[in-house]
Amino acid sequence: MTPPAAPARLSGRDLAAALAIVFIWGMNFVAMKYALRDFTPFQLGAARYVFAALPLVLLVKPPRLHWKWVLVYGLFQGVGQFGFLFSAIKVGMTASLASVLMQTQVFFTAIFGYVLLRERASRQLQVGLLLAALGLTCFAMNYVGPQADSNATTAWGFVLNLCAAAMWAASNIVARKAQQASAGFDALGFVVWSSLAPILPFTLLTLAFDPASTRWAWTGAALSSWVAVAYLGWVATVLAYGMWTGLLKRHPANRVAPFSLGVPVVGLAAGLLWLGESITAWQWAGIALVVAALGWVMLGGTRSGAAR
Repeated sequence: MTPPAAPARLSGRDLAAALAIVFIWGMNFVAMKYALRDFTPFQLGAARYVFAALPLVLLVKPPRLHWKWVLVYGLFQGVGQFGFLFSAIKVGMTASLASVLMQTQVFFTAIFGYVLLRERASRQLQVGLLLAALGLTCFAMNYVGPQADSNATTAWGFVLNLCAAAMWAASNIVARKAQQASAGFDALGFVVWSSLAPILPFTLLTLAFDPASTRWAWTGAALSSWVAVAYLGWVATVLAYGMWTGLLKRHPANRVAPFSLGVPVVGLAAGLLWLGESITAWQWAGIALVVAALGWVMLGGTRSGAAR
């Protein structure tokens, strides 16, 4: 039986959902800034996944695939991606720039796919990788020379942010392998149950590395910090991911994926206007090149997909 054809365009409801997701994920980085005022990075990681997992594990069935995929994905996407990202923001990375640098996961995914899965990179993707590399060079130049000490970000924050993007890419590869290993892959159940995996490692990390004076400081966290944690766990993870999954079920990926280009735009605007962050000339150059690289890869894929 031939499956029904995908709609020719997004309905008004789906377009509203896509724009809501862009806004939610863009504001995600502001929420991290607020939460890290009262939580250490490892504490925030544990709290985020407690909020993300607890409501839905009672409602969503476990995915029908080997538990190792759920565990490994949870460790890469949870402990890896957000452990590095929260640490980057804590030691010196603005919310606005973090929202841009995280999008380099597209290119890390391509590199890992080539090395681990022998997936060939198209000419279009190769150009995108070159533009992204030039953009990262501009970001790195920001930490060289006499202006380095006056930056709002630090070299360590930059490196940890890239590590977070690489971990996100690694989790994409794991998700792809898990999907290949399961005939009836359930994306929502996979993400919900993998949210349990980071809780214990984050708890152990905070006990091992956080100063003793901060281990219970979260009990006195301000209401704004708890609201930020709830936003990260319930809104940015459960609600936004649920809507995103629904869009991918109803429309081709090359029609939905370009909306992610709006995330760094919202993140940049929120960081500049809400948090009063500043961006240097080198960073603006890096932002322009990274966004151009993303646009070249994603929008070019949409054009080629439409032509077929």
